[in-house]
Amino acid sequence: MMTSQQRSSPATPKAPPPCVEKQIAIGQREPLAARFYGCRQGGQASPLVLHFHAGAFVGGSLEGGACIAGLLAASGAVVVSLDYPLAPAHPFPHAVEAAYDALLWISKARHRLAGHDAPVFVAGEEAGGNLAAAVALLARDRHGPPLAGQILLSPMLDPCLATASLRDVHAGPVGCTWADGWHSYLPRLEDASHPYAAPGAAFRLADLPPTLLVTAEDDPLRDETQAYAERLRAAGLFAHEAVLPGPTGWPRSYLAAGCGQAGWPAVVQKLFGDFFSCMAAARSVQSSLQSAT
Repeated sequence: MMTSQQRSSPATPKAPPPCVEKQIAIGQREPLAARFYGCRQGGQASPLVLHFHAGAFVGGSLEGGACIAGLLAASGAVVVSLDYPLAPAHPFPHAVEAAYDALLWISKARHRLAGHDAPVFVAGEEAGGNLAAAVALLARDRHGPPLAGQILLSPMLDPCLATASLRDVHAGPVGCTWADGWHSYLPRLEDASHPYAAPGAAFRLADLPPTLLVTAEDDPLRDETQAYAERLRAAGLFAHEAVLPGPTGWPRSYLAAGCGQAGWPAVVQKLFGDFFSCMAAARSVQSSLQSAT
């Protein structure tokens, strides 16, 4: 049973699997770099995760996303971490459309990547969490590909920057990492209310996949993460919210090369594994019910 507050952790996380980096051709755009982590487990299909790194829309890299991507892979998933186009050179909706094209690509390749009928997830942290949430909305609105779930770690969902958790770190409209990132990503004021740009403001949340949301007591993006969890549950959707005890140093600490030395990675890895197991059990029950009818 997954709990809403995580106060303990396994002794040590598993070592992240090795990764391979290569260019993938998606849609009609220039090929994008991606890192592939993990491999199919035995004869069964493994969870297949499309992952987006952090960086406030204007920075970040595949290396900066290695910590979370590695934890996803160590929990049993096959992970494709995408080096999506960055603002200000590529403002909204460039990154979202590239992310959706990547989802189409991995869905078509899932048999060789993770096994026949492998469940597909999207995941991301900070700005990458925004993209994961936006892609889930796009997949719903464009009628596919179907998603088994979304995993959002301290996602950037609200360009208003008016939450108490952001005020606690003295984040303001000028000189703030997230304010500057939003300004570069959304140069047109009218885009700030677009659900694919700011999923936290989306009016229609029905039919989204089950969601795991992870934040921390000292996370500046905690309040918008929790607000989105509440809105998903109010819409009748499965949304499990985990708040890690501080100090975690989020979101900067999961960009660090030595994040495995921190206290939280083992907890996060277990959250991932539990979520994958929970979704697999739900699919098994649904399949049994369909067979019975």
